[in-house]
Amino acid sequence: MPTLKQLADLLGVPCPVGGHLELRGIQSLEDAGPSDLSILARDAFVKQYQQTRAGAVLVGKKVRFTPRTDVPTLIVEDPDLALIRLIELLAPSIPQPEPGISPRAIIDPTARIGSGAAISPGVVIGKRTVIGENARIHPGVIISDDVVIGDDVILYPNVVIRERITIGNRVIINAGSVIGTDGFGYRWDGQKQAKIPQIGTVVIEDDVEIGSCTCIDRAKFNETRIGKGTKIDNLVQIGHNVRIGMHSIICGQVGIAGSAQIGNFVVLGGASAVRDHVRIADGVMAGGHAVVVKDISPKQAVSGLPALPHRQTLREQAAIRRLPELLVQIRKLQEEVDQLKTRLEQSG
Repeated sequence: MPTLKQLADLLGVPCPVGGHLELRGIQSLEDAGPSDLSILARDAFVKQYQQTRAGAVLVGKKVRFTPRTDVPTLIVEDPDLALIRLIELLAPSIPQPEPGISPRAIIDPTARIGSGAAISPGVVIGKRTVIGENARIHPGVIISDDVVIGDDVILYPNVVIRERITIGNRVIINAGSVIGTDGFGYRWDGQKQAKIPQIGTVVIEDDVEIGSCTCIDRAKFNETRIGKGTKIDNLVQIGHNVRIGMHSIICGQVGIAGSAQIGNFVVLGGASAVRDHVRIADGVMAGGHAVVVKDISPKQAVSGLPALPHRQTLREQAAIRRLPELLVQIRKLQEEVDQLKTRLEQSG
């Protein structure tokens, strides 16, 4: 177990008294015990800090708190980023299959497997598919024909990669996700919904992470593309021909309709939706449950249905909350007008 001094040295900050303390893991302020490291990143959690049993606490420089003499603290600029650097030392490792090819995997003779790759039991790999070096393919993964998978990729159990898909280096795809499902395209021919063939592909660039049970549809003609470093949460639907730029964040239950274009460094909040063919420029942030129905220019924060600039949405919501009160006032004014009208008619 690492000591408090080792953590302080790694972060390049002064070590408090008690540097010999060994820390076994990371816990919240409420749940931490004497051998745990915890984190205080915001003023809102100062009360929990005062009551914590943690062995040591990582604290942000901007947090307004009174240090406890019985709890060593490591003061850092950004505790969330600092925690990322410490996580490998303190967090339990994620089990990965050992290098080698299981005899219970089904691999077409024309497939090529890179050195150091781990192919688990129950994996199926199709014709002419290429698996990069040090890839970790967990049990039950299905990889179809003519797929290219880069180096150091991790595919967790029951991932499905359909035919003619390209996946870059260091991509992580979590359990149950499907890459390359046919795009949802139909046209009424007078008798039935005629399926429009989806003959394109999906390209996932380097360092992308995809959560569990996410579906990314193949393009109708060209490609659906996920840009370098983008992170996609669980239960996300990405339609055909969608383009997502670099280092974007797509939160859980987001739905992106076909041919939408999402820029670089975009954040789509949970359960938000993007209409087909909409263009969202770089740096846009869409709040949870936002519904984007038209193009958004760079670096805007939007929310609501339809998605509008966030401040405008807040003003409209505040006005809506006043509607019952305003209706009562309108009725009273109407009654006064009616009474005045009656008196004028009687006097005339």
